[in-house]
Amino acid sequence: MDVDGQATAKKIKCGSLVLMIFSAIFGFSNSITAFYQMGYSSVIWYVIAALAFFLPSALMFAEYGASFKEAKGGIYSWLKGSTNEKVAFIGTFIWLASWMVWLVSSTQFFIVSVSTMISGHDETQTWHFAGLSSTQVVGLLGIGFILLVTLIASHGIDKIAKVATIGGIFAFAISILFSLFSMIVLIAHHGVLAQGITGLHSLTVSPNSNFDSPIEIISFLVYAIFAFAGLETTSGVIDSVDHAEKTFPKALIIAMVCMTFLYIFMIVMCGFTTNWKAILGKENVNLANCEYVLINNLGLEVGKAFGLSGAAAAGVGRLFSHFAGLTDVLTGIGAAFVMVYSPIKSFILGSDSRLLPKKLTKLNDKGMPANAMWLQAIVVSVIMLFIAFGGDAANQFYTVLMDMMNVSSAAPYLFLIGAFPFFKMKQNIDRPFVFYKKQSTTWLVSIMVWIVVAVGIIFTCIEPLFTHDYSTAFWTAFGPVCFGLVGWGLYAKSEKKLQVTDYENSLDND
Repeated sequence: MDVDGQATAKKIKCGSLVLMIFSAIFGFSNSITAFYQMGYSSVIWYVIAALAFFLPSALMFAEYGASFKEAKGGIYSWLKGSTNEKVAFIGTFIWLASWMVWLVSSTQFFIVSVSTMISGHDETQTWHFAGLSSTQVVGLLGIGFILLVTLIASHGIDKIAKVATIGGIFAFAISILFSLFSMIVLIAHHGVLAQGITGLHSLTVSPNSNFDSPIEIISFLVYAIFAFAGLETTSGVIDSVDHAEKTFPKALIIAMVCMTFLYIFMIVMCGFTTNWKAILGKENVNLANCEYVLINNLGLEVGKAFGLSGAAAAGVGRLFSHFAGLTDVLTGIGAAFVMVYSPIKSFILGSDSRLLPKKLTKLNDKGMPANAMWLQAIVVSVIMLFIAFGGDAANQFYTVLMDMMNVSSAAPYLFLIGAFPFFKMKQNIDRPFVFYKKQSTTWLVSIMVWIVVAVGIIFTCIEPLFTHDYSTAFWTAFGPVCFGLVGWGLYAKSEKKLQVTDYENSLDND
């Protein structure tokens, strides 16, 4: 028993907290995406992201979470308690927009996963219907999927948790199997890597021609930051952590070291079986299907390692692709059902209901913000239509989607990190957990981390301008800029309306 008479067994121990951090952040496909884009040279950017973003910002969010643990609004409550309602409203609106953009991107990738699950490889680039291109067909299928998910989720999602759980098991299994079979192939090849390491050049220069200029290389930082995104979700349990002031930073450091090592190890393992130029450097390989191309090749090499014929080895490759597609379909369905309502509900609960139209704040008989969810579905569908019918080829189409998702996901961190020094300056806040004890240290670390995130976002947005790819540049910056302006306009309109209402109420009271 502890001093409060509560059983310490109910408190979260260091090991359990490390696992929770892993489940919220680590993504198997992040390593494959990194290898596809930057080869072995992606390793250094993952290390930079871990040291310059993951660890310092996680400790900031831990302090936020401990001080505002009773608040229901999540990051809205953090920003409001640190700055003011206007900053909180606009910042959280951009955060909400990042999840809308995530829905746009992940839905398109989901269609590729369905194709791979069924066929054993990505066939979406061959899909044509009524004179529509493959990207247009995929875009329309994505719209159909998001509308169906919204329809079902608006009636309650109690059964969807089972799908998400099954998907989590498959995701864990594929990580283990990928590592195991990669080692088998390496042993069969007598330690010779398919993608050889020839000195410092292999660790600093990308085999991908899209990442050969300094600006393009630095823009990859956003991808590395995205691999560690989701930190804010772990801070909500800090009040349940045993000796949080010591356990939380210890768990974060352990998680950072282990997670960074795993990312690096899995990036290198991609090169155990896959030669970048021969397998990933083809025109039909893109960000949506590179995982399946690599997994298919892994299965092919495993078949060869066990002495199978060419046809049988190819069959093993297709089997591996089927499994990877099934895994992503299951996890994608579970994630989609959660994300069409969870961010919106958090925003509605956190903000002053008077700042939003009444129809959007209204919950249906299942406790779901159905009107807001359908508005979101319409916005997501319109964005999909504009991108899909914008004329980009499949490769460029998925690059635009991935850049949009990464930039939109990183942008809210500028608000959270920027508000942290002001949070530390507040005098009337209870602080159960404090890591940054000096204000000077707080400012120094906050500025450094803020610059790291800002540089990654800026370089990702402006990089397409140097190749006159104005469409990609526009859509990459679209989420944060557009929704930030919408949030500012909505707040300004609501604020003016509230002032008039308050003035009329004061006259009535007089």
